[in-house]
Amino acid sequence: MKRWTDRLLVGGFIGTLYLLPLTFFFLPLQQFSDLENRYLQKVPQLSWESVWSKKYAEEAERFVTDHFPFRDRWVLVKSAVEQLRLQQENNGIYLGKDGYLFEKFATPDAAKVQQYGEAVTRFADRHPETNVTLMLAPTSVGLYANRLPWLAPVYPLDQVNQSVAKYVQGSVSFLNGFDFLTPHASEPIYYRTDHHWTTYGAYLAYAAYAQQMGWQPIAQQDFQIRTVSESFLGSYHTRGQFTGVTPDSIQVYTPSTPVATEMYIADTDETFTSLYDARALKKKDQYSYFLGGVHALMRITSQLEQKAIRQENLLVIKDSYAHSVIPFLALHIPDIHVIDIRYYNGNISDYLADNGIQNVLLLFNTATFVENTAILKVDD
Repeated sequence: MKRWTDRLLVGGFIGTLYLLPLTFFFLPLQQFSDLENRYLQKVPQLSWESVWSKKYAEEAERFVTDHFPFRDRWVLVKSAVEQLRLQQENNGIYLGKDGYLFEKFATPDAAKVQQYGEAVTRFADRHPETNVTLMLAPTSVGLYANRLPWLAPVYPLDQVNQSVAKYVQGSVSFLNGFDFLTPHASEPIYYRTDHHWTTYGAYLAYAAYAQQMGWQPIAQQDFQIRTVSESFLGSYHTRGQFTGVTPDSIQVYTPSTPVATEMYIADTDETFTSLYDARALKKKDQYSYFLGGVHALMRITSQLEQKAIRQENLLVIKDSYAHSVIPFLALHIPDIHVIDIRYYNGNISDYLADNGIQNVLLLFNTATFVENTAILKVDD
C-alpha cells in the first residue's frame, strides 16, 4: 500500500511540474491585476541592446512572476498563512498601529537617486525659458515611521528628498513634501489602506504649489467637502490582504463657484466633462475616481473667468499622486497637459515646443521617483 501511495505522490509532483508550464503558455495574459492594483509586465522585446544591458533578462523574470498561473489565488493563500502565523508583514506591506498599513521602503541605490536628480536638472537647463518645479512627496511611512511594527526596518525618506534637492539645486524649484505635510501630520493626510495621500493631503500640495508660484490658493473653507465613498480599501490592503482593516473614506472638494472642464484622454481618444469618474467607486480601485485612473497623456481645459487665471498653461509630469491635485489646479489654469512618464513614450522636449508650454510641474511620491527608471525619459 505504501508503495502505491509513494507512486501517487511522485506522479502528482511530476504531473504538477509539467502542468504548470503548460498552463502558463495556454492561459490568456492579463494586462492589469485588480488584486495588486497595477499593470503587469508585458512580453519583453528581444534585441541585442536589451540583452546586453540585462534589461531583457530583468523583464523576462518579471513577466514570468507576474503571469504565473493562478497568481492571485497564491497571493491570497500566502496572506492567510502569514496571518495565521501572527506575522505583521505580508507581500512587502506592514500592519502598523492605528489601523495604518505601510509599504516597505528599503535603502535606495544612491547612484540611481543621483542619476534621476541630474536628469531633471539637465531637462530644466535645456529649457531655461520654462519654469520647472519638482514636488517630491513622501509616502505615509515617511511621516509615520513610529507607527510601524517593532523593529520593522525603514530607510528615512526625508534623507532621500534632501539628496534629490541637492542634485536639482539651482536649476529647479524644489518642493519638499515634508515641508508642507509635516505641520499637518496629526490630520488625515494619507489613506490608511492605500499608498496615496487623501484629498486633504492633495489640497495641501496644491496650496504649496500655488504659494511657490506666487498666487493665492482657494481657502479650504471655500470648498464644499463631500464624502463620496466610505468603503475604500486601497493598494496596501490589496497587497497585504490583512483582515479586520477599517475602510477609508474618499472626499471631493467642490468650489463654491463651479468651473466647467473638459478632460481629453489621448490614449482612448475620449473626452469627458468631469474630472471625476463616479463609476470607479463601484470598483476595487476607487482612487481612479480622480481623473478616471492612469493614462499616458491627457489634456484638461477649464472655462475660467480672466480674474481666476493664475497661469496660462501647465505640463504635469507625474505619477498617480497628481490625480487628486490636478482638479485643484484646474481652478486657476485653463490649459493643463498631463503626462504619466511611466507610460508615455513621446519626446518631452518636442511636446513642450509643440504646445507652447511655459510651466512644468514634476510631481512624484518619493518611492516612485527612486524606484522607476522612467524619469530618465525627460533627458531624451
